Amino acid sequence: MEIANAFGPVYDAPQYGARLVASPRHADGLLVTGTPTLNMRQPLERVHDAVPRPALVIACGDCALGRGPYADAYAVTGAVGDQVEVHAEIPGCPPTPEEIVDVLRRVSGR
Repeated sequence: MEIANAFGPVYDAPQYGARLVASPRHADGLLVTGTPTLNMRQPLERVHDAVPRPALVIACGDCALGRGPYADAYAVTGAVGDQVEVHAEIPGCPPTPEEIVDVLRRVSGR
């Protein structure tokens, strides 16, 4: 919900050059949310590999940062940064749309 709000008319992330695309091949980076699990390790790596280089990665939310409520679960592999290089982090459970847009502004330089 917060990501949808960040890209909606109130917070308007696209004004800072951020937009959602249908394919990782059309992306400049990834906004990764949720808890990294054993079942998602390979899909995350495949999507990351499909993004043209240099690929910017933003870990969004406490779960993606390895400190959410499921951090100690048996199938959790740690943080997103344990699998791919992370360039920016957005803490929070969940992070607010303002925090998401702030990081998108910072990484886009706008």
